Amino acid sequence: MTATPLSQPVPHSGGLNRPALALPPNACDSHMHIFDPRFSASPHWTRQPPRAEVSDYRLLQQRLGTTRTVVVNPSTYGTDNACTLDALTQLGDCARGVAVVDPEVADAELDRLAAHRVCGLRVNFVTPQSWGTTTPQMLVTLARKAVRLGWHIQVFAQPEQLVELEPVLAALPVPLVIDHIGRIEPQDGTGGEAYGVMRRLLDAGNTWVKLSGVYMRSREGAPAYGDCAPVGRALVEAAPERLVWGSDWPHTTEVAGTVNDADLADVLMSWCPSVSVRDRILVDNPAKLYGFAAG
Repeated sequence: MTATPLSQPVPHSGGLNRPALALPPNACDSHMHIFDPRFSASPHWTRQPPRAEVSDYRLLQQRLGTTRTVVVNPSTYGTDNACTLDALTQLGDCARGVAVVDPEVADAELDRLAAHRVCGLRVNFVTPQSWGTTTPQMLVTLARKAVRLGWHIQVFAQPEQLVELEPVLAALPVPLVIDHIGRIEPQDGTGGEAYGVMRRLLDAGNTWVKLSGVYMRSREGAPAYGDCAPVGRALVEAAPERLVWGSDWPHTTEVAGTVNDADLADVLMSWCPSVSVRDRILVDNPAKLYGFAAG
C-alpha cells in the first residue's frame, strides 16, 4: 500500500512523498541540525544560517516516521551549544546531542552537556571552525576528555584526511563515528584508499559510520544516488551492526528544498539486503550508540 503523500512540503525538504516502506517504531535520524534565530551565529561564520527550528523538524519526523533523533551542533555556532541544548530540551528523552567544544573545555562544562543528554563530541576537519584549523592533537585531547563520560568522538573529514589520520583514529580510546560515509568519492568507490581506511577501522570493532550526506559527493544525484550505491552496500555487508542513518536535515550544503528526505530513506533500503537489516541500522544500532532504550 502506497503511503499517502503530504499536502504541503516540509521546510528544507523537497517532494511530498513518504518513504516507500514505512519505517519501524523507534526509528532514529542520527544526524540533523537545528538553526534557531534566537541564537546568534559565531563571529567566525560568514554564511547566513537557515531558519530550521524544532517545530519544522517535527514535521519531517511525521513525514518520515522517525521518533528518535540526534542533534549535531553545527559549525555555525562555533563552540556555543546553546541552540542544540535548547532543541534537546524541546525534543525530550527521544533526542541525544553531539556537541562542539574546544580542547581546553573544562570537565564541569562537559558534565553540564551530559546532563542535557549530549553523548558525543564532533571534531570537524572540513568546514571553518571558531578556533581556526583543527589538528590531530585537538582530536586526541578531546577523545581523552570524552573517556570519563563514556562518550564517542564524531569526525567529519575529507577522504584524504581520513587516510592521513588513520593511525590517530585507530588509537582513539573511545568509539569513533565517521560522518557522512567519509565523503568517499563515488569514482574511487571500494577500491579507493579512504574506503580501505574505513574498512580497517570498522573491522577493528571500535568504529561506526553514518550513512548520511550521500548527496555531497554523488554525481548521479537524486533520487537514487546510484553512483554511491557500491560503497553503501559494501559497508552494509561489512558491518551492519555499526552503521547508523541520518537525514542531515536541513541540508545546508545543498540548494534549499532540493533534497528529498523520503528518497534518502528509500536509498538506505536499496542498500540493505532486507528490511530487518534496515531496521537494525535505524533502531538497534542507534539505541546502542546513543543510549536509547532497546527496541
